Amino acid sequence: MKTGDNQPKPPAHLRAATKRWFKSVLDEYSLEGHHIRLLTLAAEAWDQSQTAREVLDKDGLTFLDRFGQPKERPECGILQNARIAFARLVRELALDVDVPDAPRSARTRDYGSRA
Repeated sequence: MKTGDNQPKPPAHLRAATKRWFKSVLDEYSLEGHHIRLLTLAAEAWDQSQTAREVLDKDGLTFLDRFGQPKERPECGILQNARIAFARLVRELALDVDVPDAPRSARTRDYGSRA
């Protein structure tokens, strides 16, 4: 779906703060369709990391298994994987640079081969 200024709307399942971030990226960068899909994946990864962080803050990093041995919570892996995914997607979109003065294009195929 498009907003009034012809930008895609953030997915409905994202958190409010993540929706605001999604919109701010679209305002600052000129993204093509495949970039918007990557942006959506980055936003979902961020929300997953936040959900895992909330569980870990509440329940701790470990639990006791049926033998009374401490085990790492599954949310630890979810948090780590989501953080890595978010960082890689932001890097792929080249969003990890200073805020531009004017909208700019996302990273292109020749990004690494520029002289």
